[in-house]
Amino acid sequence: MRLEIVTPEARAYSDEVESVVIPAVEGEMGVLPMHIPFVTAIKPGELVVTKSGKMLHMAVGEGFVEITQERVNVLTDMAIEEKAIDEAAAEAAVKRAQEALAGRDLGAEEEAAVQAALAKSLAQLHVKRRRRGI
Repeated sequence: MRLEIVTPEARAYSDEVESVVIPAVEGEMGVLPMHIPFVTAIKPGELVVTKSGKMLHMAVGEGFVEITQERVNVLTDMAIEEKAIDEAAAEAAVKRAQEALAGRDLGAEEEAAVQAALAKSLAQLHVKRRRRGI
């Protein structure tokens, strides 16, 4: 089946794959060829691609996935392969977000933006550390 992962900046991934595991809002969801057509929201977390028996791990942000029997289209605000994740930068972003949430009274819109940034940074750390067994 064809997997396309698109962010606002670029096409992050495009290839034929055997399976995909997606962090859907309802829970982790495995997709194989000939899956029933489906559309759902995704949350920040780990997306796992299996191709030629090898697994590729990516941190993804919020977005949507459209599944057909032959395709999986992921539209997300972030998609980073595990090897490209800067752990120190993600840790610093988590710390900044936590300080912003604890340090002052934020408006609803600003708090939502900080929460979203925190969730994306935590997703990156999860993917990077899980691969190392931490």
